[in-house]
Amino acid sequence: MSGEHVTDRPEVPAARRPAGYGPCVLLKHGEIFLKGRNRRRFTERLQDNLRIALRGVGGSTWIKTAQNVTVLGGQVPREVLVERARRVVGFNAVEPAVRVASDPGEITRAAVDAVRTALARRPAATFAVRVKRRDKGFPVTSFRMAGHLGARVREAVPALRVDLTAPELTLTVEIDRKETYLSCERLPGLSGLPVGSSGRALVLLSGGYDSPVAAHRAMRRGLACDFVHFNGAPYTNPSSVYKAYALARELNRYQPPGDLHVIALGNAQKQLAVAGAGRLQVVAQRRLMIRTATALATTTGAHALVTGDSLGQVASQTLANLTAVDDATTLPLLRPLLAWDKQEIIDEARTIGTADISVLPDEDCCSLLAPPRVSTRAGLPQLHSVERRLDLDDIVDTLLASARLMHPGDETTAADAAGPGHDAPASAPSAASARPSSRSPRGAK
Repeated sequence: MSGEHVTDRPEVPAARRPAGYGPCVLLKHGEIFLKGRNRRRFTERLQDNLRIALRGVGGSTWIKTAQNVTVLGGQVPREVLVERARRVVGFNAVEPAVRVASDPGEITRAAVDAVRTALARRPAATFAVRVKRRDKGFPVTSFRMAGHLGARVREAVPALRVDLTAPELTLTVEIDRKETYLSCERLPGLSGLPVGSSGRALVLLSGGYDSPVAAHRAMRRGLACDFVHFNGAPYTNPSSVYKAYALARELNRYQPPGDLHVIALGNAQKQLAVAGAGRLQVVAQRRLMIRTATALATTTGAHALVTGDSLGQVASQTLANLTAVDDATTLPLLRPLLAWDKQEIIDEARTIGTADISVLPDEDCCSLLAPPRVSTRAGLPQLHSVERRLDLDDIVDTLLASARLMHPGDETTAADAAGPGHDAPASAPSAASARPSSRSPRGAK
């Protein structure tokens, strides 16, 4: 190629920001739009979650509600507000915007300035203007206002061409009674229901790809999530605990932070093996995890369990084995990924930011004492026979008594996450001090 570059994209005059308006972020409501008379409750939950996501943002912020939209602003860089808002489940779209008075002259000046600013960031050759009047008392119709603004933009940037079908740049203008919002960018939100609007769940969190993605999907259906991680201690190293802590911390970016409970399952797994579980070992220990998680859920206020099971992905996840696991709990056992294939799960893990953690090596408790061949059709009579050789109630009580409670994100040492007798590697995530995890019941939010 030659050193010269020829383009038909317009040169952009320097942006000039008139006084009297400022940056904000438009947050478009998603599924709660369909909630009818209950919409207010969902909106309040959504905005509560937004306030939590803004904690520690480094400046004052404000939130206001318009028709099916939340407006966010404050003394914080707009890009920071956008980043925080995109973590909040329940918004369909996040739009960096400017806010002006609902005056035709102010709107016109702001429209020209918004287009110039957008072109300075990302050149475009074609544009369109979309106007929506929320206030039907505004003296100019949406159609006429769009034509007027388009003409003024063309005068300011003559090289821009109008393309109403597939424009490279779209200026959206939303006119309310007192204020008007203008935006040239629309970013996808997480959609779904506000976290906490559907109740509370306890997620069985391993160190793999599946369970973090299942947790995220549960959050997007309105479930606030706490986490329980079973490791193979004292027969495995603490690497899986480090991963579970890091995963819970990443997932807590999308919800009001949930707790992580760590339970050492190794001795109980050995008891199952000694009792003659044989080819049923993996399903039997899975049933024990579910039984223990059910008991733990009574102290966390959870009304459901969530797992990362995918039908047929491994031998322990055949339909017969999943049915056998269901028998071990009285709570709903939710499997958001039941029909997902592995590549879909990995792709989603990359999107939500958990894949780089899940790929790290660890010692998984599920492989501890696993037989060479796992039964794909574990029968309940055989499983009950193995379990009758043990005092399951006593085992569950012992597991719960030794559980450790962590609050992912607390600034203490990673050695606490590993437990006594282990040194934390320099790259391990920090964790809260170990403490018993039993506590008074908490109502679902």
